[in-house]
Amino acid sequence: MTQEWLQELGAEVLLSNTYHLYLRPGSDLIERSGGLHQFMSWNGAILTDSGGYQVFSHRELARISEEGVKFRSHLDGSAHFITPELSVQIQEQLGADIIMAFDECTPYPVTRAQARESMLRSMRWAQRSHSAHTHQGQALFGIMQGSIYPDLRRESLGRLNEIGFEGLALGGFSVGEPRDLMFEILDQLSDELPHHQPRYLMGVGTPLDLLQAVELGMDMFDCVLPTRNARNGMLFTSCGQLRIKNSRYRDDERPVDSDCDCFVCARYSRSYLRHLFVSHEILSSVLNTFHNLHFYLELMRNVRKTIELGTLDSFARDFREQYSSGC
Repeated sequence: MTQEWLQELGAEVLLSNTYHLYLRPGSDLIERSGGLHQFMSWNGAILTDSGGYQVFSHRELARISEEGVKFRSHLDGSAHFITPELSVQIQEQLGADIIMAFDECTPYPVTRAQARESMLRSMRWAQRSHSAHTHQGQALFGIMQGSIYPDLRRESLGRLNEIGFEGLALGGFSVGEPRDLMFEILDQLSDELPHHQPRYLMGVGTPLDLLQAVELGMDMFDCVLPTRNARNGMLFTSCGQLRIKNSRYRDDERPVDSDCDCFVCARYSRSYLRHLFVSHEILSSVLNTFHNLHFYLELMRNVRKTIELGTLDSFARDFREQYSSGC
């Protein structure tokens, strides 16, 4: 996806990955280039994660201590050591508008004792991240941890409130726990979350997940599903998910989604998109990704609109009914 296409889609915020940019091309190079906005020619907002989740996903290469995380690059095996202070420094070099405190992403399943030990370490790292933050033009978010234990989540929230951040991220979800359990915990905590700060549910999710999370008071999300699924031939539509590789679409001249006004649906048939996918054409990933991003961004535009109009309940009911109807 080019930046021009993302602007055409109406994207306003891009998430950039601290861990990967630190390893390649390097935060020093990006800083010398004028920061991420200039380096990648993006005029909108940029959010960076802390790198904690990537350490979690490559934890077989990492060793966590009180001071920070020692790990080996998945690119070349070189040794690195990231502390909360260095994570904040890297994000400040990148010049993002919204940055994250360094945290330990607690795995699932985990005992309560292990979850509390991990959460408390993240809270100590949150304090160190806050103390290291010097660029006041960047909004620093704290990250709540505590796994599936509501009392630990509340303890984490209290400690973050004492430190004082400009936004609240809810981490440690979508790491293997049952979906219903995640929403049960969010439901229990929703009324206790600060009303004056944006609430950022990290790593979520499907269209139905986003809708339910909004109903529980969440404001911001990030997820690889629209783009990763597009590359793997799964398209999101108003009537559910469509696997374009299926043989039944070989002669299907209909658009992916007759209710969608993106240029992919206006111009190309399911038959053609299937041909591109099974032929391993790069254009398949391009067109599928454009459509999926349009679907997600349009969904969230409609959600914001219906919140303003006071009609979110009826919109959510109608969306769920149509999304479950099947393509």
